[in-house]
Amino acid sequence: MKTSWRSASLVASAAAVLALTTACGQDGGGATGSQNVGATAAPGDVGDIGAGAGEGLGTGTGAGAQASANAPEPAGKLSVSTDAEIGELVTDGAGRTLYRFDEDTAKPPKTTCEGDCATAWPPVPADDALAGEGIDKALLGEVARPDGTKQLTIGGWPAYRYAKDVAAGDVKGQGVGGKWYALAADGKKAKADDLPGLSTRDDPKLGEIVVDENGMTVYRFMKDEAWPEPVSACTGECLEKWPVVAPVEPNDTEGVVKKDLMTFTRPDGAEQQTVDCWPIYTFAGDKKPGDTNGQGVGGTWYAVSPDGKPVGAPKK
Repeated sequence: MKTSWRSASLVASAAAVLALTTACGQDGGGATGSQNVGATAAPGDVGDIGAGAGEGLGTGTGAGAQASANAPEPAGKLSVSTDAEIGELVTDGAGRTLYRFDEDTAKPPKTTCEGDCATAWPPVPADDALAGEGIDKALLGEVARPDGTKQLTIGGWPAYRYAKDVAAGDVKGQGVGGKWYALAADGKKAKADDLPGLSTRDDPKLGEIVVDENGMTVYRFMKDEAWPEPVSACTGECLEKWPVVAPVEPNDTEGVVKKDLMTFTRPDGAEQQTVDCWPIYTFAGDKKPGDTNGQGVGGTWYAVSPDGKPVGAPKK
């Protein structure tokens, strides 16, 4: 199939990152541009949650895989299906959900899922893909994988299946590791609600807490520092379990206190969002919006209130 995807509307805004020119706790703090966030690998103290997250990192064993990277199932006629929680998403000719990976890119199309990752998340071949009902064939394309095979792209994003989806309509891969999401027909992440970069929701146990653009719970690390400037104590393997929240524009928030809603530069050069100058993260062990599996982990990780305080943390 000849590449026919179009790049319109998929340009990620290259936001100029605003340096922290004022100390935290003072007026004048601002945030910078936004992008998708997340990483994988969940901690051992959450039972078997880490299995799916590890696959998102490309470290899964591929147990139970329904297709291998060497003998992929054909895509067939693509169509749009509706999931009650996720909304509209793309399915292949057999009714299986197609996914995208945050570590890939759409412009230009690039796949980063290889080896064990491609066993857990089999790439969808481009050769026989057809645009069915609800699919714009102009958004279908292909990208060459490192092994020379052609992988289907939708809106520029490489498409995958999830090995643990064993029946038509399964969406077990949604939100795995905070990096895998069902594909919408335009190549964006499928989600029922178009959430701001940061917003709040009422949790039945924790009360009003902050969530990211995917509805995933946001957390604080009690070993971090906020004043006179943000400092993250979560590095190395910690970041696999607790992915940082990338910069969010202040006007792309709802319900979150905007004072000291700032970003800072980590030692590795990455930008991280803060609330009230405190660095914020998501948790790889949270599998879907509404999960709060990271609450209280190690006595140091807590959900974040709209003003940046740790919800449920012991009083000092």
